[in-house]
Amino acid sequence: MPGSPVNAPMTSVPLESALVELGREIHRACRYPPLVADWNTVREIPSSLPDADESTTHGRPALKVGGKLFAWMSPDRAAEGALAVRVDPDEEQLLLESRSHVCFVTPHYDGYPIVLIRLEKVEPCELAELIEDAWLLRAPKRLAAAYLEASST
Repeated sequence: MPGSPVNAPMTSVPLESALVELGREIHRACRYPPLVADWNTVREIPSSLPDADESTTHGRPALKVGGKLFAWMSPDRAAEGALAVRVDPDEEQLLLESRSHVCFVTPHYDGYPIVLIRLEKVEPCELAELIEDAWLLRAPKRLAAAYLEASST
């Protein structure tokens, strides 16, 4: 029907611009499909990180480098299903404020350079970045330096 909302011309955005933006959204959706992460997702991420080992802590799955924890499924009941990761103490508050939809902390972790990640809300790239940063903090200095040097070339 002429004049109905379905047939109404787009006056605020040119059709070409709308189609270009739609194409971009489809491309992003295909390139980064929606993901609800779980431990299987987490354990695949450090495959490119040297000496990253799968382990356990308090009966929960964990990732270690040089025997040091850098990411693990939290045993804290108040953080059920959350991933705990080591963070730079100087960046902890910034992470909690800027990524509050993904990062949080419970009283169990107060005073420690650790944040909890809501796996059901984190984007794949963000999760990979948080895990890599945690690995860099806990890896032996020479190993981390060699990794960074190799990554930059």
